[in-house]
Amino acid sequence: MAISDVKEYAHLTPEDVEAIGKELDGIRAEIEESRGTEDAEYIRRIIGLQRKLAAGGRIALFASIFPPAWLAGTAMLSLAKILENMELGHNIMHGQWDWMNDPEIHSTTWEWDTIEPSEQWKHHHNFIHHHFTNVIGKDRDIGYGILRMVPEQKWSPASIGNPIYNALLCFLFEWGVGLHDLEIERIRNGTKDRAEALETLKGIARKARKQAAKDYLYYPLLTGLQFPFTLGANATANFVRNVWAYLIIFCNHFPDGALHFTEEELENETQHEWYLRQILGAANIDGRPLFSLLAGNLDFQIEHHLYPDLPSNRYREISYKVQDLCQRWGLPYTTGPLRKQYGQVLRTVFKMALPNTKAFSNDPDPDSPEKQRPTEVGPSDTPAQAAKSGQPNAKVAQAG
Repeated sequence: MAISDVKEYAHLTPEDVEAIGKELDGIRAEIEESRGTEDAEYIRRIIGLQRKLAAGGRIALFASIFPPAWLAGTAMLSLAKILENMELGHNIMHGQWDWMNDPEIHSTTWEWDTIEPSEQWKHHHNFIHHHFTNVIGKDRDIGYGILRMVPEQKWSPASIGNPIYNALLCFLFEWGVGLHDLEIERIRNGTKDRAEALETLKGIARKARKQAAKDYLYYPLLTGLQFPFTLGANATANFVRNVWAYLIIFCNHFPDGALHFTEEELENETQHEWYLRQILGAANIDGRPLFSLLAGNLDFQIEHHLYPDLPSNRYREISYKVQDLCQRWGLPYTTGPLRKQYGQVLRTVFKMALPNTKAFSNDPDPDSPEKQRPTEVGPSDTPAQAAKSGQPNAKVAQAG
């Protein structure tokens, strides 16, 4: 079995796939050649906005004993954390702004405001997730090692807790992502070296201590008698950021139309077939420019997975070209409003709490694509490695 056997691509000939790939290569080249002053000004402007919101929030919390000041400070701090996490940290660490050669806005130097060290995140996200997008047994973002999200994942009685695990992951998303590179399931089944796991854990612990001290000790102490109010504001801002990041990420990866793949479908995958897998394995979210900014422009998840290292402010422009390409070649382009996408995510969470024979009937859900390959397979016991044949996107490898 190969990627070309997926029914959504069955109508394409090898020549069609090559033509699509060349067109997508052309879009990349066009954006790379047109990057310039406006793009650099954009990212510097967003960094300035984020810092002003953070500073304004901290200043307002000096009067946090008064509810209006607490609400204003908490709101500004929440927005600052969302911007730093989504539009700045995530995208800068993808290498989207490395072309500027600015050492302060570079994937090798940026450390984001979350508990996971940037180097660990770049390994499991930039390399593993973006190379092996939605490949069961390779991409650990499918359920984050906690949730059962596709019927191919083996069901166990513990899967009944899926809705509870989902809620916990939502509220503590920073920690779910932070522990991701630890690969707890591989430690449990003995396929990960304990010394390596210990080093990973030490890195997480060091970063988590710094984050906790900053948000729950030093900044609250600065406000003196307002300590408990500032502490509560900081905890609330982190909670808001966690929930928002979770919503965006899950609506990008798990609504109807975001297909998952088997390892066999990677066999002999070419660069151009990798492009096709990114289109079908992601979902966009309908939104206006302000929503895009707060989402880190990940409401254009399809474009992000096609070009993870191109500037995020160009994704809306790219999306028009990608939609046109998909329409001309008869390829699916999944998008929808946030409430609809998350409703589909929740339905999947509850369905996957049950064995396949209970969760799936012979008839597909109304207005939903037919479920694919509902045969359970166990997760891979080996670490994700580069594809044995064919080359994933070289730009993605550079970004990691």
